[in-house]
Amino acid sequence: MKRILQYFCITKVEEMNRVLVAWGIQIPNFAYDLSIPEGLNQLSDTNSSSFLLPLHVIEVAMAYFIEYSRCKEVSLIAVFQNLNSSALLDYYLHNLLGHIKLLMSWGLYCCSYLLMALNQSYDLFFIFIFNLSLLFTLLPFSFSQTVADAPSPAADTCNGIFLSYAYTSGTKLKPTDPKHQPYRFESVLTVLNNGDEKLKSWRAFVGFKNDEYLVSASNAVLADGTSLPANVGNGTVFAGYPMTDLKTAVETAGDLNQIQVQVKLLGTQFGVAAPSVPLPETIHLANDGFLCPKPSLRGKSEMQVCCTKDPQFKTNVTVEDEFLPRQSGDLTIMYDVTRTYDSNYWAQVTISNHNPLGRLDNWKLSFDWMRDEFIYTMKGAYPYVVDSSDCIFGPQGQHYRDLDFGNVLNCERRPTIIDLPLTKANDTTMGMIPKCCRNGTILPPTMDPSKSSSVFQMQVFKMPPDLNRSELSPPQNWKINGTLNPNYKCGPPVRVSPSQFPDPSGLPSNTTVVASWQVVCNITRPKNASPKCCVSFSAYFNESVVPCPTCACGCPRNSANTCRANATAVLVPPEALLVPFENRTAITRAWADLKHFTVPNPMPCGDNCGVSINWHLYSDFSRGWSARITIFNWDETAFPDWFAAVQLNKATPGFQKMYSFNGTALELNGVNNTIFMQGLPGLNYIVAETDAANPQKDPRVPGKQQTVISFTKKTTPSINIAAGDGFPSKVFFNGEECALPSMLPTNSGNRKGATTVISILIAVLVFMLVQQ
Repeated sequence: MKRILQYFCITKVEEMNRVLVAWGIQIPNFAYDLSIPEGLNQLSDTNSSSFLLPLHVIEVAMAYFIEYSRCKEVSLIAVFQNLNSSALLDYYLHNLLGHIKLLMSWGLYCCSYLLMALNQSYDLFFIFIFNLSLLFTLLPFSFSQTVADAPSPAADTCNGIFLSYAYTSGTKLKPTDPKHQPYRFESVLTVLNNGDEKLKSWRAFVGFKNDEYLVSASNAVLADGTSLPANVGNGTVFAGYPMTDLKTAVETAGDLNQIQVQVKLLGTQFGVAAPSVPLPETIHLANDGFLCPKPSLRGKSEMQVCCTKDPQFKTNVTVEDEFLPRQSGDLTIMYDVTRTYDSNYWAQVTISNHNPLGRLDNWKLSFDWMRDEFIYTMKGAYPYVVDSSDCIFGPQGQHYRDLDFGNVLNCERRPTIIDLPLTKANDTTMGMIPKCCRNGTILPPTMDPSKSSSVFQMQVFKMPPDLNRSELSPPQNWKINGTLNPNYKCGPPVRVSPSQFPDPSGLPSNTTVVASWQVVCNITRPKNASPKCCVSFSAYFNESVVPCPTCACGCPRNSANTCRANATAVLVPPEALLVPFENRTAITRAWADLKHFTVPNPMPCGDNCGVSINWHLYSDFSRGWSARITIFNWDETAFPDWFAAVQLNKATPGFQKMYSFNGTALELNGVNNTIFMQGLPGLNYIVAETDAANPQKDPRVPGKQQTVISFTKKTTPSINIAAGDGFPSKVFFNGEECALPSMLPTNSGNRKGATTVISILIAVLVFMLVQQ
């Protein structure tokens, strides 16, 4: 009878054994080993990633303890003596609800065997009392303990990239506002690689929808280069930092520290009060080549999705590649480490423009040091602020006690770098770097490939614990902008294969750098951003000019009392375009009285643009037509090496020539609809606005460039110039897209004049007939 009972006991334990093995806990055959299985000891090993096990695994493991001791006829106290039980208790304290659930289930196990195992009644009674003592004495500590959670049970069925977003807590914040109440939120974003390939440079999209304001995020940065805190209410993409790649379970033996990342988010959301949970609209992997279905909910506070590889996606990356390939973009920044030492390294930064209409003037480059680095010296560029006080009064000053911080250029966590003037190009201390010192100007490659990039070098000092040659970490959150240029959004640095440069000695060989990272930036237009230039339309068949839109480049907040920001701009005579807007009031009113136009009171606000462009339809014949473009500079800054571009959707194939500019038809994205123009040699400079000859009497005079453009209708026979085909759909100046009027000139005025002439002729003819 005893053997039969022992057989059933062994069968039950072996069944639990198989379950635990299926969950990743390796347990030796207990029939040949009276010691505690090493797999269960993983539960109490705080240095092991297996310590982070889900509660259902812990419950089965506890049942295994009791069955194991009963079948082996050994004391449960002896079992506990072989375990690192203090560390195991730490696990219980990390999860209050899970602790209660675990203790209750374990207590039930003890009670169920209390009557059956009389020879172990003392041991079981000890366990029962032990659990009660934990419940009433140790639980309060769980409120101050935190630990990373193991993957959700749903992750076990995912053979791709598993993502989860779990809301953990939130509280009401001040001020009290029933219409827009702020609440603190804390949540955890988990990305787990359950696939068979390493996930390089992981990115995850979280579709926030409650006007969230993110304050901090661990183990990640915002992929668009925005520094925290930041508004993320329209959703945002997170990129891994410092762990950018997630290895596979195969190559790490399931080490969660290498295959999983947890991003702890802290921020403010608006309008979602308890018991509702402010979950995002969606979550998905943002890396190319993956398919993500609609996320599913796990309870009310967690969202999960499993993303798998897209079988239709084609890539030139092989599994064996150590680095990702270089990506294309409107503008790229290379961060190449050329020399490295224990405490510092030299980095070369190369800014390259690849967009045919992109440009930077007086560029400013900024980024975030993430590990207390500081800039000691530079060549080819300079910090916008030279200041070492943050180092002197910070940890850098404590570590580098013998360093002369009077020679340190910048210790800001987020420095801003500017280009040097042309006069410093051959300076032995600050210059002598190829492609440096261009006064912050980076031209498009279509204009001058030799001036489409800028280079500088800097010496960076590191801080503990990174004091060795191989510990290299690029700065994050890159941002670059210019004075009158497009807006760029930059991604995070991505490790790529080391760059190669021609040997400086002149030998026919290449020198490879130590390490390289690539930052890709693309031109974007923020939702509420104002343009920096505008366009007016006019034509030969209408005496009035359609001016730039009201507040095209923004309006001051205090303009409501002096002008109307939401009123449509009033038509003006051509001569009004030659004077500043503040001097047009009398001309505009007189023209409105003459033409019987309605003028609002107060009048519409001006366009407030530093650059305005007039497109005038000059002529229209059966075989061809012409236009005149005039560029006005109302700013105090001149524009050397300027360029402009117009998109004519139907008329570009008929472009013939420009008479005062260099003009070229461009094919962008496979469409031949853009005309690129720049000044002729010696005429590629638009001066700033200047005083008139008599400043006391006459208004200021803008800088101006003008040309006539001729077109043929041979290649575009069906074109209708007056109906709109002769007006551009987009206009660019120095890469910035300009605001266009909302209406076109009409030829009704011309028809009215013709009708009037005909009426007069008819009247004269009738009069003559009557006289006869």
